[in-house]
Amino acid sequence: MIPKIHLDLHKRVRSTGNDKCGAIIVYRLPWTWKCSKLLMKSIHAGLNAVAAILAIIALVAVFDNHNVNGIPNMYSLHSWVGLIAVICYLLQLLSGFVVFLLPWAPLSLRAFLMPIHVYSGLVIFGTVIATVLMGVTEKLIFGLRAPASYSTFPPEGVFANSLGLLILVFGALIFWIVTRPQWKRPKEPNSTLLQPNGGTAEGARGSMAANSGYNMDKSDSELNNEVAARKRNFALDEAGQRSTM
Repeated sequence: MIPKIHLDLHKRVRSTGNDKCGAIIVYRLPWTWKCSKLLMKSIHAGLNAVAAILAIIALVAVFDNHNVNGIPNMYSLHSWVGLIAVICYLLQLLSGFVVFLLPWAPLSLRAFLMPIHVYSGLVIFGTVIATVLMGVTEKLIFGLRAPASYSTFPPEGVFANSLGLLILVFGALIFWIVTRPQWKRPKEPNSTLLQPNGGTAEGARGSMAANSGYNMDKSDSELNNEVAARKRNFALDEAGQRSTM
């Protein structure tokens, strides 16, 4: 039986969460590890951009629905947490685009912001899951004509409760995938590491050149010492032969 509660807005929120979770685990899929890092960054940013557009459309639809039906705006915890999640998500998308996708951000800044970017992304995703659960419950309470009949397990209540459990399991699965170290994307062998002298690519090349030069000088000195030692041994052997003759 199709429930009588209209969950169109919550479907849009769930589609936003699906795009968000896809952007979160795009680096965790083993079949994507062979793709270039720039391609994966572009896919990650694209999925987040689609989720942001859907979130904005959902917000506009909610406010329009409230204004048409004379319902006050921003009165429930669901609306407060949802608006905070959307604002934080847009800030996360903007900062990630400027710092990690565009090429002019220094490597030291990227290394400093990467843990914060990952942590805030997971927090926003968890906030979205909580917002969806509160929204489904709120819609269920206002949608039932007789709230007292909720204890009799109406189809609407069973559907909303089952949907909430599935959303909770879905969020837990995403968190499990993200927190597994064996699912982490391997570091590329040609990736530039941060060096003490400024953290730039030129500094890294300079450090490598200095180390190679040091190794070359060290090998040359060892070779010279070995040649000198052989000459000394040859001289001692020649002197010993003369003394015996």
